[in-house]
Amino acid sequence: MLSGKMMEPQDDIEEDDSPSASAPPSSSPSPSSSPPPRALPRQRTSLQKSSVCSRSYFMVVMVFFHVYIINVIALLLYVHYNNGSNAISANRDFTSSDSSSHKVTGASDAQATADSGFPRNMFLPRIEGIRVGHVQKVSLVSGKVHEMKTLSLKPLLFEIPDFLSEEECAVVVRLAQLKGLMESQVMVPEGQEELDQQLNLSPEEIFNFLDLNQDGQLQPHEILTHSRVRDGIWLTSENLKEIYDGLKADLDGNGLLSLEEFGRLRSDAFQRFLLQRGVERSQLVRNSRHTWLYQGQGAHQVLQDLRKRVTLLTRLPSSLVELSEPLQVVRYEQGGHYHAHHDSGPVYPETACTHTRLAANTTSPFQTSCRYITVLFYLNNVQEGGETTFPVADNRTYEEASLIQNDVDLLDTRKHCDKGNLRVKPVKGTAVFWYNYLSDGRGWVGEQDEYSLHGGCVVTQGTKWVANNWINVDPDYQRQARYQLLVSQQESQEQEEPNSDQHIEAHQDL
Repeated sequence: MLSGKMMEPQDDIEEDDSPSASAPPSSSPSPSSSPPPRALPRQRTSLQKSSVCSRSYFMVVMVFFHVYIINVIALLLYVHYNNGSNAISANRDFTSSDSSSHKVTGASDAQATADSGFPRNMFLPRIEGIRVGHVQKVSLVSGKVHEMKTLSLKPLLFEIPDFLSEEECAVVVRLAQLKGLMESQVMVPEGQEELDQQLNLSPEEIFNFLDLNQDGQLQPHEILTHSRVRDGIWLTSENLKEIYDGLKADLDGNGLLSLEEFGRLRSDAFQRFLLQRGVERSQLVRNSRHTWLYQGQGAHQVLQDLRKRVTLLTRLPSSLVELSEPLQVVRYEQGGHYHAHHDSGPVYPETACTHTRLAANTTSPFQTSCRYITVLFYLNNVQEGGETTFPVADNRTYEEASLIQNDVDLLDTRKHCDKGNLRVKPVKGTAVFWYNYLSDGRGWVGEQDEYSLHGGCVVTQGTKWVANNWINVDPDYQRQARYQLLVSQQESQEQEEPNSDQHIEAHQDL
């Protein structure tokens, strides 16, 4: 009878007056009150609690999931608008909209700024490489989308095919020919000894500077690296032995220079010996011819368009690009080369950047070209050779001493260009660009990226035409800001003078 009632609907259970559903004997129910509801079997109650627990757990998980999604979206929006505001601030502070003035702060605030220093309200955008082989879409020309491919992460290097049209390449080459090209002579002229005297460095100090491994002896690769940078002549191990014999520098004949042997040599001994013997073009660090083309107002429209395109590509404030070096156009004949080098040197406290040296208010014997970004354009197809090599691109480590080992010299682009980690083939119209400096983590220029070491492989057949746009930025923010302010003030004066003359002439006419 009980089992039969269990199968009935829930509404009928309250009407069940069986003993199992009645109150305990100790309590006498009122005749007019309904009997209390019968307890459900334990099995049904357990199922209902499990269902409620699962539903609650599901609701909690969904709440946390939605909160996580909302936080991610909020973070992305914050980064987007924060970067946007930085870019707007950068362009607002370093360049006025639709004008050619290069302002960091207002001219009326110049005195206060000079006293307290320039606020860090300028940030340099830096393109992410993501991974080698990653392709990004960039809009550089109206109605056209370019593809930008990541070639390496150390240095951060990109390639953009069809950056220039065939017509634009021809115009740049023709303009360079019309202006005339000069020898790319990088040999240091005489007078190096006077510079050493100005620096007041003793032979022992120079010796310790050159002794990279601090073993008390100068090995051939330590001498070669120093001489190539100093004299502009590409020495080999064979040349070095010849110089040692001619100068009687290596008395014990072990191929190493001790401090005593080094102290007997003049600071320009190597250069004098090589100049007396004669130096061939193939022995220079760089064997090419070049010229410079102005890209500002009044320049050929192709040159102006090229600079605007570089500004869009690098995403830097236009004022930085406009105040940088002019376009360099280079021609390499057959046999031409450029041994591996850095476009910009490391900047130390006693070093001044070439483009901001006038604003540094200090005299320094050390100057370097502070080139934050290099943009290289290939203006023709080379029949054979002429690649751009990056010997240590994406290496795990960088050690200067390991660049010259045994019979392999990774810096030598005439003999060992094929030993480099990465080579870019020159293709007409293609552009490659890379960062010569790391970021300081605060949106400005950091340390030199040593992996940006690169060179031009020897042209074995034909001729090679390239052009370079270098974006100059001083790692010292205050020097760069002071330089920007000086340029802005100079331009303001130049604009006011003709305006005042015109005003006087107009007044006389009236």
